[in-house]
This record gives sequence, C-alpha cells and structure tokens, in this order.
Amino acid sequence: MKLIFFFGLCCFVLTSKAADNLILVSIDGLRWQEVFQGYQDDVLDLETFKEQKEGLVKQFSGTSAESKRQKLMPFLWNVLAKEGVLIGNRDLGSQMQVTNGYWFSYPGYNELLTGKADPNIDSNKAIENPNITILEWLNKQSEYQGKVAAFGSWDVFPAIINRTRSGLPINAGFESADWAGLSDKAQWLNTLQTQVPSPWHNVRLDAFTFGFTKEYILLHQPKVIYVALGETDDFAHQGNYPEYLRGANRADKFIAQLWTLLQSMEQYQDNTNLIITVDHGRGDSAQSWQHHASPKAVKGYLNGLKQYQDGIPGADQIWLAAMGPDVKESVGSQQTSNFTLDQVAATAVQLLGFDYLQFATDIGRPLPIIKQR
Repeated sequence: MKLIFFFGLCCFVLTSKAADNLILVSIDGLRWQEVFQGYQDDVLDLETFKEQKEGLVKQFSGTSAESKRQKLMPFLWNVLAKEGVLIGNRDLGSQMQVTNGYWFSYPGYNELLTGKADPNIDSNKAIENPNITILEWLNKQSEYQGKVAAFGSWDVFPAIINRTRSGLPINAGFESADWAGLSDKAQWLNTLQTQVPSPWHNVRLDAFTFGFTKEYILLHQPKVIYVALGETDDFAHQGNYPEYLRGANRADKFIAQLWTLLQSMEQYQDNTNLIITVDHGRGDSAQSWQHHASPKAVKGYLNGLKQYQDGIPGADQIWLAAMGPDVKESVGSQQTSNFTLDQVAATAVQLLGFDYLQFATDIGRPLPIIKQR
C-alpha cells in the first residue's frame, strides 16, 4: 500500500512539473484584425495598392475570414490554435488591450516585460529602463542564471531590457553576433547584415533577428528566449500594406521554424511553452491603420499625429497566443473575457513554475490559461 502511494505521489510530481523553457515572441504592432480575419479589404482596396492587389489576393485570399487568416498565418492557425489558446478576437467578444497611456512601442514593451505600465516612459528614446524586466529577474534565479537571452530587430531593446544593469546577452538592431564560439552561419550573418540594406535606420530585417536567435540556441541552449520581431510595424508606418502582410506571414514562418527547431532538441522537446503577443495595436480604419497613438501621446511624443486629437481608435487593442505543455487548449471561456498586456509578465513567470508574486506584487495577475498542476 505504501509503495502504491509512493508511486502515485511520484506520478503527481512528474505530471505537475512546469516546463523548464519559455519562448516569448512579440510581433511589433500587428493588428488583431489581420490575425483573426486575414487581410482587410478596406485597406487593400485603397487606390495606392491597386497594382499589387491581385497578387496579394492570390497569395492570401479565401472564402471566409477563417481561410484568409489561415493563409496569412498558417502556423498560428494550423498548429497553435489547435494545441493552445488565442485571446483578442473582438468579433467573438474576446478583448485584450494595453494599460499604458501612450499606445506605442517603448511603453508597450515595458508593460509587457515588467507587468505594469510606467507613466514616466513616454517616448521611444533609448533611455535605460529603470524598471526590472522578467528577463532580468529570471536571470538572477539560480536555475536560470546565464540561461536567458534576448534578440530584437529594433535597436532600442538594449535600453528597454537595460543591458548595462541586467548583464543579459542581447542582440538587437544592427549589432553583430559577438558571443564566444560563433558558428560559420553566425559569422556569415554578421557579414551579410552589413551588405543588405534595411529600409529603416534603426530596425533590421527580421530574418537577421531570427537567424541570430537560431544560431544562439544551437550553441547555448538558453532556457528563456525573448524574440522581438519588428517589420510589421515599420512597413505599416510607411503605409506599405502589402509588405505589412508579408511581414506578418514571414513572422509566422519564423516562429514555425523556431518551434520545429526546439522540438527537435532534447532540452526543449515537450518541455517548452510559447507566448506570442504585441506591444500595441493600430488604427481600426483604412485611413488610420498605419498609425498608433493615444490622446496623451498625440499631445506629446507623437505630436506629428495631432490631427488625431482624440487618439487613434483601435491602437490600444492587442492579442495573444500561447501553447505548450502547461497551456490550456482552446479555452472557450476566454472568448468573452477582457485581458490586458500587463498580465503577460506574471503569466510567463508562472509558466516557469514560480509564484509571480516573487517577482512583483503590484503587477497584472496571470492570464487564466495555465493548466492546474
């Protein structure tokens, strides 16, 4: 009888153990509309996209919103939606938004990574973040020390994660890979990055961010990986809806390749949780889709958008997707709930088996997507 009890207890401990690894991915400014509905006709029908419309419709069309979104982001809808959970489909009453008062990137990333909005972070200037992110905190925990890494397309991430204070390995913007033992592929990416022009002065193409992430994983096997993709936001600011769509499609492919790589490695296979989300939304009309700003922001840092005195409707609306051994599958109850970006940090910490209150007591509560252990 004692042996049976002991065996049962062991089984409980084994099945209730949290996954050891976490990958957090952000896709800058990707709207919930495209994620849940596919390309938007009101935007694609604009005169400026007339010559490209036929090719885009051929690539991403479908007979319904479900089929259109599946073509745009096949990994998200063919794999993650079946094995995990998605939040933010407002057509079904599922709502998620930011809590910060600005609705643009640095305030959003701070909220995402620290679990609370900071009213003093009111610009995108590369000022070192006074707040401690979950990445920095996790790196101080004995089982994760030296096992946390971040990769971003935007060159402000070293400041957002405060590399000076945190000491975390961060590769962002146009930085070269500089870790010991660089693979031939990483060295090639270093060279190629100097030869391929980016459309922007402070954001590199996501292919380099993905490539460096992959090479670092193969060499160092970090337990916590943050990947911040940026093309969608920057193409949107250019008013380039075709490339915004292709950027979303590429992001989905990068995540799929990353997930396949992790599942092929013993450390990560069936031992990794994945979270995908964004830092802010965008305008909800064909006239405003390329912008994002709150009423407070247009009176301050984003005063170039002062024609939107009341802010840009929809720019605070976001979404989230997650899957893994500790994430509930197809949580129907999420569809009529209201969640916020400040809940992601606590969710990530709890998915790794920590009490989120150990990190901070004044942050958003974990999202109810975690399986009972």
